[in-house]
Amino acid sequence: MSPVHVRRTNEAARVIAVIADVMAVILVLWILMDLLDANRANDLVQFVRDAARWLAGWSHDLFTFDERWARVIAGYGLAAVVYLFVGHFIAGRLRRY
Repeated sequence: MSPVHVRRTNEAARVIAVIADVMAVILVLWILMDLLDANRANDLVQFVRDAARWLAGWSHDLFTFDERWARVIAGYGLAAVVYLFVGHFIAGRLRRY
């Protein structure tokens, strides 16, 4: 394998890992904002909420706990863990080549 190929593969792996990390941070940030009852009229809060809803669209309201805080943690937390796991798994596989 050429050094250029190895460097590009490592760069691609790093980009994938960073994207997964950013996605997870957005989701965790929304969990914290929601649990701490952040001002929903604030532009930053709205942006984070919208981004988190889009990222967790597949897991939003997946669980039907009675408590709202448990649904938020489970739904958005699951999405964050899945993105971290999948992103870093793919990055690790790329680094092997």
